[in-house]
Amino acid sequence: MASQPSLLPASAPSAGEEEDEETHREVYEQLRQLVSTYPTVPSGLDTPYHRHPDGWYTFLPAMVSVMVAQRHFPARDTDILLTTFPKCGTTWLKALLYLYATVRRGHDGGGGVDVLAQLRQQNPHQLVPFLEIQVYVRDRVPDLSSLPAPRLLATHIPRPSVPASVAAASGCKVVYMRRDPKDCFVSLWHFLNAQRPEPRDDVGEDFRLFCDGVSLVGPYWEHVLAYWRWHVERPGLFMTYEELSADTLGQLRRLAEFVGRPFTDEERTAGVDEAIVKACSVESLTGAEVNRSGTVELMEAPMRNAMFFRRGVVGDWQNYLSPEMARRIDEITDSKFRGSGLVFPRMTNPIRFYRFT
Repeated sequence: MASQPSLLPASAPSAGEEEDEETHREVYEQLRQLVSTYPTVPSGLDTPYHRHPDGWYTFLPAMVSVMVAQRHFPARDTDILLTTFPKCGTTWLKALLYLYATVRRGHDGGGGVDVLAQLRQQNPHQLVPFLEIQVYVRDRVPDLSSLPAPRLLATHIPRPSVPASVAAASGCKVVYMRRDPKDCFVSLWHFLNAQRPEPRDDVGEDFRLFCDGVSLVGPYWEHVLAYWRWHVERPGLFMTYEELSADTLGQLRRLAEFVGRPFTDEERTAGVDEAIVKACSVESLTGAEVNRSGTVELMEAPMRNAMFFRRGVVGDWQNYLSPEMARRIDEITDSKFRGSGLVFPRMTNPIRFYRFT
């Protein structure tokens, strides 16, 4: 059964490659020195955020990697790039995309069944890596030319800082998924809180920072809006976590249509698409041993796979935010998105969508 080649060097570098590696180390070091001069703000963790000239925040190593990717990532017309703000369903979408694309490559061993085992053996972040925290790390500029088409990659990089090669590759498929900012904030709070030596009991301070735009690759609203405007100019696929939760099968089929290879009648009859949805359910992913006890390296450090899975429930913010807090985020959302034409989910049963006109 075929699997995606590793992005790490497979053998000892040659003399010429050693020279390239030394050059790459120098590039990283120069950028580290540059980013160290950028303004810093508290992140709520031990390490502060740095503020990029484009107006967003992240930790120094990740910002350096973003800048290396800007210079060196060679996008292809056949690439599929998943773009999200953190904690908007990235892990789930990676799993769905990977299984779909692998089946369509013909690596399914017949019928799309055997390939499902890959998702039980590897975390989705190992299968669809992030450019800025998995690919361009450890002073490396890896050769991505051996990855089969379509190359599956992901990023949280804000639109103004996305590598120019992505826009230049007119066939590159860009998929963006957004989520109700209230649920996004609560999920992000849990994720960061799990990394604190002494977890916080109250969301208050992190809530204030989030509303002020100080969050991982935030501000949240500018992140969403910039990708939406790009989507209007350069058609991509805009998805919502809420739609994916309500109709996972329908959204997977929509993804397949966008990529350009919809499921055939034979595949639908055989239940290939339904098998992918089942394998990527929250229950299936959280139940896999690799996600209960394994780790994945992000930004040169191992992280427990279990940290990427929580409840995945739409509207969970109601268990953490006061009515005043919810109203504050809604007011910011209305103010930021007014006039954009962006369609956004509202918490109703069934979920309804509001267009900001």
